[in-house]
Amino acid sequence: MTTFADLGLSQKVLSAVTDAGYTTPTPIQAGAIPFALQRRDICGIAQTGTGKTASFVLPMLSLLEQGRARARMPRTLILEPTRELAAQVAENFEKYGKNHRLNVALLIGGVSFEDQDRKLERGADVLICTPGRLLDHCERGKLLMSGVEILVIDEADRMLDMGFIPDIERIAKLIPFTRQTLFFSATMPPEIQKLADRFLQNPERIEVAKPSSTAKTVTQRFVASHGKDYEKRAVLRDLIRAQTELKNAIIFCNRKKDVSDLFRSLQRHGFSVGALHGDMDQRSRTAMLHNFKEGNLQLLVASDVAARGLDIPDVSHVFNFDVPIHAEDYVHRIGRTGRAGRSGAAFTIVTRHDQKYADVIEKLIGEKIEWSAGDLSSLPAPEQSHDEERSRRKGRDRGKDRERGKPRAVHKSDNDVEDNDVQPKQGSKGIESVKHERKQDNRQQNGARGARPYPANDDNRERRRHRDHDDGPTPVGFGDDIPAFMLIVANAKV
Repeated sequence: MTTFADLGLSQKVLSAVTDAGYTTPTPIQAGAIPFALQRRDICGIAQTGTGKTASFVLPMLSLLEQGRARARMPRTLILEPTRELAAQVAENFEKYGKNHRLNVALLIGGVSFEDQDRKLERGADVLICTPGRLLDHCERGKLLMSGVEILVIDEADRMLDMGFIPDIERIAKLIPFTRQTLFFSATMPPEIQKLADRFLQNPERIEVAKPSSTAKTVTQRFVASHGKDYEKRAVLRDLIRAQTELKNAIIFCNRKKDVSDLFRSLQRHGFSVGALHGDMDQRSRTAMLHNFKEGNLQLLVASDVAARGLDIPDVSHVFNFDVPIHAEDYVHRIGRTGRAGRSGAAFTIVTRHDQKYADVIEKLIGEKIEWSAGDLSSLPAPEQSHDEERSRRKGRDRGKDRERGKPRAVHKSDNDVEDNDVQPKQGSKGIESVKHERKQDNRQQNGARGARPYPANDDNRERRRHRDHDDGPTPVGFGDDIPAFMLIVANAKV
């Protein structure tokens, strides 16, 4: 059996790994670390929760034992898609680099530039950052990237989803071409493969599991529900209460608004719950994650900001309140449980609208997911809510209104005359005569009530109705209506 001592790591790193309680490397670590120590480019593909972070942290610590960084010239650069992932990598360097005297700088949003500038001035052996904040410092003239020896692009597929690829391309142009590049991702769609081919030079491909596979230690289930949010919330509460072995759980939503709404709902029902999404300030996000890791909160409602790479070792359950639109996100979400060989459970609430996304997920992971308590066809007929009943009645009333708009028989007095009732007879007035008399009567009645009478001359009204129509010849210049001032003869002086 391969041990960390067989991988070629330095004695300082091996001592720190032993103190952390690890003896046997994971497959991705055993495959990537030897090539990283040889300064080869690496394309690492492994499902989430398999130790990808340590597979580049440990060899970097060994390689950085020689030399020191100069002010504002970092020696290595690690790019992460989210603040939480960047902070987590910094924690790994603190844990495994305790026997080293390396300066680690963390550049993320939500932290003042002044504090980060002071760290850069001391020299950063390891620079961990999100792409946007790094470019901000470069544009301020606070960083020189010409000394970077190792570039790490972590969670590359998430970088693609979040639109960071143009930023990474700009950053790559600032770094020496002779750098070593370590490229890691849990999934490898064609777009990511093209990106890897662009950044890597003759890479060593380490693939320890088929792309987009899920851990075998995670029990996966679909749960059928009607589409209304309050119905899904009721299904979720029943699911949570039914789990006898639930220690803690992460509940994923697709939108930030749904995170806030679900958090308030669970709080009202007496659950120990917190919320995490991208609109929260960095201090609140850090405090929320800390409370969840320490066991002060049992449930954490989160957006996909918590789906990628967050190392919370002992999460027993994952609940997908919303089916992820991108099937790759499903792999990352359920990867928050069942980590490091532990068992876990993942439940996904599926409505009829979500069926197509569920089918894509099964196709991606290459296996059928069982339904808990019956699939969508077993759902009872949805109860009609008061709002739906009111909408149905309103639609029925609109239909009646349309029927009322049809010609219908009316009760007529002796003075009323209907066009349909007028039959031209010999010696009697025709239809046009009757219409004309009725219009005259209406004018007199409107004038008596103070209403504006119709114009006496119907020709004016007819002319006004057709005033925009011009069937005559197109006039030249002003036509016949020449203004009088243009007819004045001017006295020209010679």
